[in-house]
Amino acid sequence: MTAKRSTFRRKAAPALLLLSSSLAGPAMAETLQGALAKAYATNPTLTGARAGQRATDEDVTIRKAAGRPAADVNGTFSESILKPTISFTSPQRTVNAQAQLNVPIYSGGSVRNGVKAAKIRVEAGQANLRGTEASIFSQVVAAYMDVIRDSAIVSLNLANVNVLGVNLQASNDRFEVGDVTRTDVAQSQSRLALARSDLQTAQANLIASRENYIALVGTAPDDLESPPVLPGLPATPEAAVQVALTDNPDIASAKKNRDAARYDVRVAKAGNLPTLSAFSQAGYTNYLDTLENGGVGGGSQINKQAQAGLQLSIPLYQGGRPAAQVRQSQARESQAMETEIEVERGVIAQARAAYASWQASLQTIESSQKAVEAASLSLEGVRAENSVGSRTILDILNAEQESLIASVELVSARRNAYVAGFSLLAAMGHAQADDLGLASGTLYDPMVNYDRVKGKWFDWDYDPAPRPVATRTVDSVPQNANVRPASTQ
Repeated sequence: MTAKRSTFRRKAAPALLLLSSSLAGPAMAETLQGALAKAYATNPTLTGARAGQRATDEDVTIRKAAGRPAADVNGTFSESILKPTISFTSPQRTVNAQAQLNVPIYSGGSVRNGVKAAKIRVEAGQANLRGTEASIFSQVVAAYMDVIRDSAIVSLNLANVNVLGVNLQASNDRFEVGDVTRTDVAQSQSRLALARSDLQTAQANLIASRENYIALVGTAPDDLESPPVLPGLPATPEAAVQVALTDNPDIASAKKNRDAARYDVRVAKAGNLPTLSAFSQAGYTNYLDTLENGGVGGGSQINKQAQAGLQLSIPLYQGGRPAAQVRQSQARESQAMETEIEVERGVIAQARAAYASWQASLQTIESSQKAVEAASLSLEGVRAENSVGSRTILDILNAEQESLIASVELVSARRNAYVAGFSLLAAMGHAQADDLGLASGTLYDPMVNYDRVKGKWFDWDYDPAPRPVATRTVDSVPQNANVRPASTQ
């Protein structure tokens, strides 16, 4: 981690936790940090990625094992059921034991380069894990903001239905005294029916958002607080791209995979090189007093042997396999190079697009805020003018519709701006656990497991049987669309 990135994290995390939100809203029970912490601890995609990284850690030990001594013992017992007719000395039964030790001395560099490739892939996997964190956090932020947005939209539509219901009642009363026509009443009825339909759609969207939140976080969204201001957002798209090229974990992983592929080529080339190993063997055979030309209980009934030496293997011709393996590894190295460029392109596009979306949403917020204020004044004016007969019922209905549309647009723009801003931080590589100020005691450090297993030698050093870490949601209650009532206009 660079000094620049460390400095950013020291500044960014406190700001993310302490600054107040630009989204207006009442104080609530659940915070964005709390939702992120729950997802960090129990989201199955993230916990599964950690398990996958632990599996990648073991590749280093597996590669090292190819260069370590190997010992084995074999034992057999045989009973002669039918002795050969031309053999008079064949034993009736035999017990045989053999022990062998093999120590690799030189393997053409395949072990050394294989270990290097495995270590680099561990680093690539750790970068991928950071990328998975950022991806899950981006989804959680989007789900969190979706619930806030859809709750506000339901409240706005519910208030609109109530207002239109009052309007319809007033229209009916005025129709009874001949102040308005049947057309005015029909227009009020039509707008109320449409408003109820929009409310049902908004309620369905809120339920879907709440269920998606449960799928990501593991618990139901309960009175979500407005999120804090996002820190460290860049001033220009060029600045965002420069940071992303340095800190984005997907780019880092692609570079590591390219380096590992280069070592794979060296491993493949070792297939044409000589190998040298030291060995020792010992054997023990006991004929159990069934060898006819040996004395009963004598030494001739037992045979012992031992030997040690060096074994040199020089490949001369292997049917073209080594060359094919080298070409295959070279092609995969080429593929890794192209993948690195592909990832880099994608990150650049993501950073620029997120920046553009963020800026556009900020401008939409400003415009929508003005539209809400203007629509509110317009609605008040139309109602006042209607009371003196210069405006129709339809004018009031249209003004109320415009006010609702402006309010919904403002709520949606605030959601979009926050999600785009967080996506921009994710593209820059600044949306991982230690960037977000989660409690340090809860952070998962992949190096802990790697350091634990990288030097293990024992063949029976197993881990305990795995158990699920992620929480299940089968017992969660189906969500509803209940919201706090919003004030009417």
